[in-house]
Amino acid sequence: MIPTAETPADRLVLEAVGFSLSMLPADARIAIALSGGVDSSVLLDAAVRVAGASRCLALHVHHGLSAHADAWLAHCEAFARERGVEFAAERVEVSRDAGVSVEAAARDARYRALEDMCASRDVATLWLGQHADDQAETVLLQLLRGAGLAGLAAMAPEYLPAGASATRVRPLLHLLRAQLEQYAGERALQWIDDESNADTRYARNALRHEVTPALAVHFPGFRDALARTAAHAASAQRLLDALARIDMESASRDEGRALSHDALLAFDDDRALNLMRYWMRTSGFVAASSARLGDALRQLREIGAAGEGHGLRIDHAGHALRSYRGLVYWEAGDSNEPADETALAARAISELAWQGESIWRLRQWRGTFVFADADVAAGDSDTIPASVLRRAVLSARSRSGGERMRTSEARNAPSRTLKNLFQERGVPAWKRDVPLLYVGDDLLFVPLLGVNRAALPEQVDEAESRVRIVWREDLLIG
Repeated sequence: MIPTAETPADRLVLEAVGFSLSMLPADARIAIALSGGVDSSVLLDAAVRVAGASRCLALHVHHGLSAHADAWLAHCEAFARERGVEFAAERVEVSRDAGVSVEAAARDARYRALEDMCASRDVATLWLGQHADDQAETVLLQLLRGAGLAGLAAMAPEYLPAGASATRVRPLLHLLRAQLEQYAGERALQWIDDESNADTRYARNALRHEVTPALAVHFPGFRDALARTAAHAASAQRLLDALARIDMESASRDEGRALSHDALLAFDDDRALNLMRYWMRTSGFVAASSARLGDALRQLREIGAAGEGHGLRIDHAGHALRSYRGLVYWEAGDSNEPADETALAARAISELAWQGESIWRLRQWRGTFVFADADVAAGDSDTIPASVLRRAVLSARSRSGGERMRTSEARNAPSRTLKNLFQERGVPAWKRDVPLLYVGDDLLFVPLLGVNRAALPEQVDEAESRVRIVWREDLLIG
């Protein structure tokens, strides 16, 4: 229930927050990104008044970019505690590498931290304090950068990024900064003024302090006009995305992790580029420039005509676009292997003293080992005696490179490297980063390759129960 508003600004803010709240289940918790600025302070204050403190969670990201960062963290914690709201904070490091925008690096680090804090607390809704002035500045920045429709669509009122667990909601997006400041003044809120907001070396600040004041004089309704531009762009982008989804049905391979080389090149350039942009965006990649994407498509067409794409490598945002065996896919950019191998990601080792469990969930792998009863008499030969699983502690380990196994039942058959076996079976590079199942120090099972016969005993009791091991991805949510 929305509290009785005392002033026009009070009413506008409470109604905006109430509307966003009405879109959620009655018991859903809400995370509010609290920077300490006027917009996020207003949002948290209003959220507590409308939803109640118990449903709110205040999240703060400490960038360490300002000498006042510790004081800001303390202020935000006190602000949340005064309202009876649970508070959490995370410190991040912002890249200072040459050629990397500090603004962009800080934004990316902030959203990663907010997403992590939401996921760890099982909160599926993240409220952000951006307002109409922010939206106008974003559209202007994108126009000046020559952005496409996705860029001009600017900030969506509600958006679930690819791979994220928390939907980002902007309840105040249609309200002006002046209206939020009026609310804050009337409520006697204390907020932080980040000194970097006055530094016009940053593009957004230059627009805010030097461009938009002039626009307000000559074009008083420019904020509404730019908001309409963003809405039109978003509508057009939705149509392009709908077309891309249709094209993905014919070109997608392995649940969207790869594209068919031939299917992609069957489209004209505009349609192929639209599909590639959509594929990258839904895969969680940073958008590539038109020039970079156009060059990638040109190279794909050239190797398509030549019939050989093994050497293709186009680096972008820490990954590399590769073409292999008729598929186009992304692999980790720090891999120096040819296109038939990918970088190996180290994960924490998990252990299990197996006592007949049917499933073993591995959160760090986002998947599950399934131990199913097997029927050898029915021809189920690729199985393991149950006693082998009890022989020693089971462990799930990352690949480190050089591991070998024997897939043949013949005792004198040689062992072979996992890399060679993956290549022989045509397993795409992005699917090779799998957990290796060990019993004690012996490699026992490799997803997509099967049982290591060298780990099994020479003599097997035919009457002994046997188990089939299956690896299933993404059974675990969150």
